[in-house]
Amino acid sequence: MSERTATVSRETAETTIDLTLDVDGTGETDVETGIGFFDHMLTSFAKHGLFDLTVECDGDLEIDDHHTIEDVAIVLGTAFDEALGDRSGIVRFADRRVPLDEAVASVVVDVSGRPVFRFDGDFSQERVGGMTSHMAKHFLRSLATNAGLTLHADVVGENAHHEIEALFKATARTLDDATRIDDRREGTPSTKGKL
Repeated sequence: MSERTATVSRETAETTIDLTLDVDGTGETDVETGIGFFDHMLTSFAKHGLFDLTVECDGDLEIDDHHTIEDVAIVLGTAFDEALGDRSGIVRFADRRVPLDEAVASVVVDVSGRPVFRFDGDFSQERVGGMTSHMAKHFLRSLATNAGLTLHADVVGENAHHEIEALFKATARTLDDATRIDDRREGTPSTKGKL
């Protein structure tokens, strides 16, 4: 296990979450949120970002999927923020375009400590399994807010499964690139001296 790790727990009246993250992992996962498609997306995110990730979430799925997906994003974002610390030595900026059949997602990120989120695109179907499609956008917003990311994302396609999966994969690859350590760099990647 690397030094860039975090364990975060969060309990509210709506969800109970335990999550561990190793930014410098190999893509190993153990994910259980009660939403099959969301589990698939988190597993894909970790696999393609080479993050080791465990997530256990007990949420109020008798209501809907909103609190579970939002709160997991909050905890995952918090874990990234904690694991990256002062962000010394990281590449900081990255962008990726990832296709999945007819769908293409683009993600640009600045691991800046300044949360900004912009999204362009629509989802072709309202739901994929037990996940409401628009919650993919909300997941990214909550992740960016809590990880301190400037994150711009867009997607086009004809199948919501492909559109959402391309977004999760593109976000993972972009975060992997942006959080890598650049051996040439000393200290925080900012002219201000801190992020």
